[in-house]
Amino acid sequence: MPLLFIIIPLIELYFILVVGEAIGALWTVILVILTAVVGVQLLRIQGMSTLAKAQRNMAQGRIPAMEMMEGIALAVAGVLLITPGFITDSIGFLCLIPASRQAIIRYLMTKATVHRGFSAKPGGFQSDQYQQKPQSESDVKPPKIGKTLEGEYRRED
Repeated sequence: MPLLFIIIPLIELYFILVVGEAIGALWTVILVILTAVVGVQLLRIQGMSTLAKAQRNMAQGRIPAMEMMEGIALAVAGVLLITPGFITDSIGFLCLIPASRQAIIRYLMTKATVHRGFSAKPGGFQSDQYQQKPQSESDVKPPKIGKTLEGEYRRED
């Protein structure tokens, strides 16, 4: 992963130099600035649209799960669009198009894995799959239900 922070800027720099040779340095700088300005304006419009969809879903009692994921994708798009370069701008613009943004989110969700039941151990984090499971229902203790005591805590070393 840290290697990406070296490779991506080098690739971006290479393409900026290639475009600069083809259309000139001044036009390349103008194009990089123009893509950032247009991208931020489109990002603002898409962000407001996504926020409105989320509010409509919440008003209807539905969880705006896709809209929350779209918000994350739009944040990533914003970072990519203000980063100078043509490759990051292209990926950022893809995240601004609702159909491609939703397709990317669906693809990533199919590849995502959910890990549950992690507990801190002295040797590091261990998953439940390596821990001993209860043998019967009598081994499983119900959660304690009781009164919550309010108070203050002060650490004195």
